[in-house]
Amino acid sequence: MEKTVYFIEGDGIGPEVFLAARPVLEKALEKAYQGKHKLKWVEILAGEKAYEQTGQYLPQSTLDTLAEASLAIKGPLATPVGGGFRSLNVTLRQTLDLYACIRPVRYFQGIESPLKRPDLVDMVVFRENTEDVYAGIEWEADSPEAVRLISFLKENLNVSVSDHAAVGLKPMTETGCKRLVRKAVQYAIDQGRPSVTLVHKGNIMKYTEGAFRNWGYELAREEFSGLTTSREGPDSDAQLVVIKDRIADAMFQEVLLRPEEFSVIATTNLNGDYLSDALAAQVGGLGLAPGVNMSDRLAFFEPTHGTAPAIAGKDMANPGSLILSGAMLMEHAGWGEAAVLIHRAVEKVIGGKRVTVDLASQMQGSTRVGCQEFGELVGMNL
Repeated sequence: MEKTVYFIEGDGIGPEVFLAARPVLEKALEKAYQGKHKLKWVEILAGEKAYEQTGQYLPQSTLDTLAEASLAIKGPLATPVGGGFRSLNVTLRQTLDLYACIRPVRYFQGIESPLKRPDLVDMVVFRENTEDVYAGIEWEADSPEAVRLISFLKENLNVSVSDHAAVGLKPMTETGCKRLVRKAVQYAIDQGRPSVTLVHKGNIMKYTEGAFRNWGYELAREEFSGLTTSREGPDSDAQLVVIKDRIADAMFQEVLLRPEEFSVIATTNLNGDYLSDALAAQVGGLGLAPGVNMSDRLAFFEPTHGTAPAIAGKDMANPGSLILSGAMLMEHAGWGEAAVLIHRAVEKVIGGKRVTVDLASQMQGSTRVGCQEFGELVGMNL
């Protein structure tokens, strides 16, 4: 069986990590299935390469192609801080309704971590992608839009806001929250995971973050009755998925002190960005943090790290995140044997302590290798 996967190399270190990762994915498929399953790679353009060739950072042809696609994978895309063009990642997620950002975080034997028991970290973060303040509805201080909004708030809602404030909106809908929680709960059931934790700041933002919590519990009761429970502790039925919740700031402490108590996490957009990066730091950093953004049609896989322009072109980047994102793609495509081979090979290479600079700086007695060589080592150990 051949499946088409559309790919965007990305900016900065994107082309390097793609060059290192793609052969690993192809070799894993070949070893697992002896040619019975293959990927057809079709390049589409976004980011700096797209601008150079078309004069647009996100051509309409790319969006049209992805609107009909089921599998895609990309490298990191650049977005200037504080100015320039709008975030391409946010635009892709909103335009294609990629509402679920899914980031598994697990420990690989050999990683030296600041935690005493990093081997207990095995969580999958489901982060809502299209709402919340992080969705990008905001206006610059003293802009005409900000002035109009502040005037409306003062005159009509009796809200006190500085005339010179920058302002943003935090929309959160029942539909948006429930579909994210639905995907997280279904994943936990399908994968035999024990719990789903709703992470929110509902003690302060009661009508947005608090609503996320309430809608999450409601969804579990209405759609997964008999398969879930809200009862925690020793009295809980081990056959049911436990639905529980934690305040966001407390959750950061708990995943450090008691990581074994958390399995699947469902959370809002900004909280999910913070939490998934913090969890990745506990098990080696973003260089080993894969992810996928999903709609009900398209699964768009990507590394969690950014473009790292300071090391672009220097053969220093860690391709592990893209390699592991490729393993997620294999699992999603139904080719789990190839994904298992990739995970084993990555762990074997890390255990041998021949790693890229980001990991070498954390591992005593390690040997530093380049981006390309790390990919070759993973391929050799498949």
